Amino acid sequence: MIEIRPLTTMKELQQLQEVEAAVWDMAPIPVHQTFTVLNHGGVILGAFDGDKMVGFLNSFPGFAEGKVYLCSHMLGILPEYRKSGLGRDMKNKQAEVARNTGYDLITWTFDPLESLNAFFNIQKLKAKGVAYKENHYGAMDDDLNQGLPTDRIQIEWDLHEQNNDRNVHFEKESILLDKDGHGQPTMFAHRYEQKAGPWFLAVPENFQTIKQEDFQRAREWRYQTRKVFQTLFNDGYQAKGVIRGQESQTSYYMLER
Repeated sequence: MIEIRPLTTMKELQQLQEVEAAVWDMAPIPVHQTFTVLNHGGVILGAFDGDKMVGFLNSFPGFAEGKVYLCSHMLGILPEYRKSGLGRDMKNKQAEVARNTGYDLITWTFDPLESLNAFFNIQKLKAKGVAYKENHYGAMDDDLNQGLPTDRIQIEWDLHEQNNDRNVHFEKESILLDKDGHGQPTMFAHRYEQKAGPWFLAVPENFQTIKQEDFQRAREWRYQTRKVFQTLFNDGYQAKGVIRGQESQTSYYMLER
């Protein structure tokens, strides 16, 4: 049985570095930084299979507009422990610890073209996408981000909100961006002036594969989805649902006010 618990010792933080390096293939965060986070309101969790750390979640305090919140920065799970619900269990444990610490809100960002992350964050956790961050981190050289602007959606997870099931009613006539028969993004911008939302926006299920096989098509998905997301977020819409269409290799965001 996997145990999820807050990290407390330098030894555990060193274990975190090992998992971080294995998962993200980049230089790990220095222990003196994570130790400082632990001692100043941060929440850093480890998932353990016996004595072996198999996952981690790193979050630290944030402050904006007079409010303190928890900024969730990085989650990593060893490959052999994925697809078991561990990620969701770790986020729920993070929420529990954060509430007990006194936080009301957790926020983080994710790449809007990573459909599995979108479904997890918005549909499973029932958090909301509240803003679009164009090229948020600037140029990055890792495999997941190399060559494209690092656009992100900002997520807000209200820890005291009643998270009822989100039953998304899909309406084809409310699609503002879809995937055509060649896998290209296709806009239906004229619809935006004809009715009120909710609106639906398609993203491919296999974006990293598209990047490897057809980089120009991947660029089109980045820039076309950016246009629609920015328009909707600027007009007060939020991402409140995600539908996975596994057979068509397409997912759809639902955005509403």
